Amino acid sequence: MRSNDGAKIDFDRLLKFRLVVARFGEMDVARWWNTRGQLGQLGAAAIRRGFPRTHYFAQARSVFAVAAHRCREVFDPPNSVTLWQLPEAVEDEFESLWARWLDQAEEWEPVFKTLALLKEIDLKAAFQSFNLITHSELDMLSRMRRSAEGRAVPLLSPFTCTNEDIALLALGFARGEPGALAVPYAPLGKK
Repeated sequence: MRSNDGAKIDFDRLLKFRLVVARFGEMDVARWWNTRGQLGQLGAAAIRRGFPRTHYFAQARSVFAVAAHRCREVFDPPNSVTLWQLPEAVEDEFESLWARWLDQAEEWEPVFKTLALLKEIDLKAAFQSFNLITHSELDMLSRMRRSAEGRAVPLLSPFTCTNEDIALLALGFARGEPGALAVPYAPLGKK
């Protein structure tokens, strides 16, 4: 998938953003959605028996679904995107890469093991521990604010399908607080 400026979206980075936000939002960390440590060590132990080679991805799929549902419950903006609800072409390509990631499960194991130990109360620090964000993206986060009702974090510009847009959709979750989810969103940009 290419962005409006012709750059290719980094889907591995998108997967990592979703993983970190999904783990951070669990009940044993930020308490945003009703999973408790499913992407943690307990979840790995519970699911490993049924999915010995791909249990990490089974865990991720489950928490992604819960996180996406919870975000829609809290704030579901029309004609907009969130980290869990990107344009159809992006979601289709993300889904098509799932088989490749499963084939590379051993390569992803260190990511999931680090993720399982996540206990950060600072989402920015969690992203930094995975080397996912740039200084310019952090600077943009400093200008992002929660909406008046506190349920949303509007991005500063429309979504144009860039790696930076995706990073900001993930980083915007840092404006939430433990027990108080704020859903980052951006209106769809012009094609």
